Amino acid sequence: MRESQTNLAGDLLLHLGRSGEGLLHERVKRALRAAIREGRIEVGTALPPSRQLAADLGCSRWAVTEAYGQLVAEGYLEAQTGSGTRVRWSNASDADGRQPVARQEAVARFDLAPGLPDLRAFPRRRWADAVRAQVTTAAYTEFGYPPSGGHLRLRRLLAEYLGRSRGVSTTPQDVTVCTSVTDGVRRVCRALRAEGIIAVGCEEPGWTRLREVIRAAGLDPVPIGADGGGLRTEELAGRPGLRAVLATPAHQFPLGSVLAPERRAALLHWARQVDGVVLEDDYDAEFRYDRRPVAALQGMDPSRVILFKSLSKILSPALGIGWIVAPPRWTAHLHRADQAATQPSTVDQLAFAALLESGGYDRHLRACRQRYRKRRDALVQALADELPGAPVSGIAAGLHLILRLPTRVDTAAVVTAAARRSLRVADLAAYHATDEHADHGLVLGYGNLADNAVREAVRHLRAAVEESRPAPTPTAGA
Repeated sequence: MRESQTNLAGDLLLHLGRSGEGLLHERVKRALRAAIREGRIEVGTALPPSRQLAADLGCSRWAVTEAYGQLVAEGYLEAQTGSGTRVRWSNASDADGRQPVARQEAVARFDLAPGLPDLRAFPRRRWADAVRAQVTTAAYTEFGYPPSGGHLRLRRLLAEYLGRSRGVSTTPQDVTVCTSVTDGVRRVCRALRAEGIIAVGCEEPGWTRLREVIRAAGLDPVPIGADGGGLRTEELAGRPGLRAVLATPAHQFPLGSVLAPERRAALLHWARQVDGVVLEDDYDAEFRYDRRPVAALQGMDPSRVILFKSLSKILSPALGIGWIVAPPRWTAHLHRADQAATQPSTVDQLAFAALLESGGYDRHLRACRQRYRKRRDALVQALADELPGAPVSGIAAGLHLILRLPTRVDTAAVVTAAARRSLRVADLAAYHATDEHADHGLVLGYGNLADNAVREAVRHLRAAVEESRPAPTPTAGA
């Protein structure tokens, strides 16, 4: 049973019935019992003090204390000095009749799956200070509904920041604040469909979630091959009618490649030729370890590229802050079509704006680059020691790498065996939209892996790989 003092049923809706349906304390008791049995008040919830509930119900305090006392005697409630009166009965039970235990999704001890930054390094104090400052100093008008497209102060600072750090060419009016890259792609896909575009080219392999978002928006995700040079732009010529492509030029997921210079030019040439648009997911662009990050593709042709970015891989996905940089034509469509679109809270937008303005965001990024580079080096060395026959690739940037395994090793079985050891890894094949590929290996993310757990995690991975190897075939005559 939960002990949290914050789990209070402060506003408790009870149906007491009519006055002719019994004594008042009996009606309070029946209403409380019904709320508990229906699951409207969960096990462990602290009920309001008797004086407060009596005032809410417009009855005497005695009626409430009498109802509480009877339900304690029946086992529905439990009264403890200093802890108030709490619900102890649940209408859910296991098959054998025992009271259920709250189930939570198991958290792996070793997180080598891609998709998360170092959650331990979230700048708690810096963020809390930024939020506190905005709550105490913001004008009262800021606490209304967020303006369409996001707060203008954040949009102005984002336009400046993206210009100097990513070579993006835009104005505050063409920056739209959203909750994530997924949210941004969803919004743009709706705008594309309204303009008659019915398909979007997607890197193959690529993020499965974004393909699903495109399909859910009513568009057809068309696989376009990717390799060590990024998106294979030559495949676009054989796709008549295709006018939109989703790409990750700065750091292809999951292969880890950068879009080659000649392909960057070819992609923009294609977009102009077909009167199309490039959706640029600026994935992991900040984290490059061998040289300076390449500039965003958007800066080469702002009229043909829509750029997406979020704080999910830099600070935390829990913040729910992202942005879209689009040509004016598409920005107007986004604002017109998404008047009721979900936005991050104004307070969080202003807190992030404060981090940008103070330089705190840049300092956090610099610290992250150093931390991730050391962790990447430690992981690569551990893999070389424990799995010397398995080459790695995609290590120059980002927060993940590719571990290639022998074809005789069942990668899906490795993922399952690793999970039994509380180790999360991802099968490279899971990011392909088709079965027509020869990729065989694992995608290993190191963003959310503790530094002191790298060696032990790789040892568990080696054990999972060895367990998944096929048994040797007996020789003839043996």
